Amino acid sequence: MSPTRQDAWSQDEDLLLAEVVLRQIREGGTQLQAFEEVGKQLTRTAAACGFRWNSYVRKQYKSGIELAKKQRKELKKQQPSSRNNPIPLEDDVETISSPPSFEQGDTITFPLVIRYLEELYNKVNSHLTLEEDREKAYEKIKELEKQTYYLSSENERLATSLKTIEEDYLSLLEIMEKARKMVVLQEEDRQQKVKFQMDKNGNLERVEK
Repeated sequence: MSPTRQDAWSQDEDLLLAEVVLRQIREGGTQLQAFEEVGKQLTRTAAACGFRWNSYVRKQYKSGIELAKKQRKELKKQQPSSRNNPIPLEDDVETISSPPSFEQGDTITFPLVIRYLEELYNKVNSHLTLEEDREKAYEKIKELEKQTYYLSSENERLATSLKTIEEDYLSLLEIMEKARKMVVLQEEDRQQKVKFQMDKNGNLERVEK
């Protein structure tokens, strides 16, 4: 087994790394596949290749990355039913999946390490913020569910009360109608009992039956 190289990267090695990564992007591969392929050719670890790509080489090939992505999309359109092509884990090739191994012999500077740690710290803080936001959203959902349950119960109670009021109102109208009919009947009966007759002087006078 060949020992892992610990010397600095050459221009030809950077070029090989860029070519393999861009090819993997075009063909729908992943960063890890590219780093492993280059690592085998250069007797370097995949982590060392990944760190070299993200810290230096990637910045030199931004336009090439965009072109490779477009070519990958065109290839997918031409072969929509193909299931043999590997699916990329991430569309963005700018992410470091794991911290590089600094013991593999790359030229590592203190500012580079500091920048990497700052990026990692920011990612952790961003993740924690998302977790807090998710917990707050979950509590808000529970509170809204309680309010919905209360409003539903209140709506049912009001609907029952309204039905009772409507029934009472109809009963009241029925009672009033019966009372009106009784008054009309009594008045008609009273009028039927009244009789008029003519007195000795030729005048009409009312006579109760």
